[in-house]
Amino acid sequence: MKPDIAPVREYFMELQDRIVAALEALDGEQTFTREELPGADGALSRPRVLEDGPHIEKAAVQFTYSSGSSLPAAATERNPQLAGQRFQATAISLIVHPRNPYVPTTHANLRFFLVEADEPVWYFGGGFDLTPFYGFEEDAIHWHTQAQAATGDHYPALKQRCDEYFYLPHRQECRGVGGVFFDDWTEGGFESSFAFTRSIGEHFLPAYLPIFERRVNTPYGDRERDFQLFRRGRYAEFNLAIDRGTKYGMQSGRRVESVLASLPPLVKWKYAYEPPVGSIEASLVRDFLTPRNWLGVVDNSGD
Repeated sequence: MKPDIAPVREYFMELQDRIVAALEALDGEQTFTREELPGADGALSRPRVLEDGPHIEKAAVQFTYSSGSSLPAAATERNPQLAGQRFQATAISLIVHPRNPYVPTTHANLRFFLVEADEPVWYFGGGFDLTPFYGFEEDAIHWHTQAQAATGDHYPALKQRCDEYFYLPHRQECRGVGGVFFDDWTEGGFESSFAFTRSIGEHFLPAYLPIFERRVNTPYGDRERDFQLFRRGRYAEFNLAIDRGTKYGMQSGRRVESVLASLPPLVKWKYAYEPPVGSIEASLVRDFLTPRNWLGVVDNSGD
């Protein structure tokens, strides 16, 4: 079947609406701002941002559709043969920065590119990942169980790609416990690839909501909050120095407020900081964020 961006665009907008509604229900107080920003050549941006809620300190759920005469460099660095050709692109991306340090931060995005050559070139990409500040095996197991359900036999390869991508080489640290990540996806043709992308979109809320609800009322104090803000610094470093989505947004001329809406509202950088030896904070990177087969872990939390 010939690729068509219209159903993908409609699905991403509908998914955005559902995720926004679910996150508003989780927070219970604050609501997302809602903007409709048209652009040249039929472009449309729908920024959705929630701030300063009792349970969600900041969340951004963004939809974009764009077209133009040439793809930004960030979109062609892996496919240089597509440079200088007319394109259409649509995407949904989101980030949730909870207030409680025991609730993990999460990120997800889905995207579709269509290059209007004599023989159309198209591909899907995206995924979702989880960034805990305090690690719980039962949460990671649940997250990866949903990731496997979303991607089936492709899960091992996409999990590995996620572990490799969400990595800070200058720190030699993983950003979180990963999830799934895919690029340049055309497997089985357009309909099959679109169905695969929808499966990932449909599994995001079932993966994240139970973890949020399980941890949101966990008591915490200044120590946990301070460590959360310190670890958010790693998140900001990744987004600004490594993330291809941030680079693409800047290069494509999108409004900078929308591009950088994924950054956390508060962050701390402490010079040469090391958590106390033997503390749960010290074990996060050393023991919990090391890539592993989460689905091989035996959950003894109920014993």
